[in-house]
Amino acid sequence: VQLQASGGGLVQAGESLRVSCAHSMSTWEVNVMGWYRQAPGKERELVASITRGGTTNYADSVKGRFTISRDNTKNTVSLEMNSLKPEDTAVYYCNVRSIYGTGFWGQGTQVTVSS
Repeated sequence: VQLQASGGGLVQAGESLRVSCAHSMSTWEVNVMGWYRQAPGKERELVASITRGGTTNYADSVKGRFTISRDNTKNTVSLEMNSLKPEDTAVYYCNVRSIYGTGFWGQGTQVTVSS
């Protein structure tokens, strides 16, 4: 299974950004898709996830600002990030987990928010 992340970049605080991830897993095999992030010197943390049933989950720090979505016709999962803050700066990774419990990671995309 291959995952290819796109988007990311450098923005100023308060601006918006969208990251997307295309995966090659068959739609029927997908269980949960998510976005994680890792800032320098910190552990990787879950930002948002969406289940095959459409249930979403967000880290408290991004609730109300970030929205995760998926497009089963394009095999993509996206993260719309609004009102970005400097503390959102990190490498963002997409993850897709199959119904068998196997998880796969994308290569990561840098998001930098300047103050």
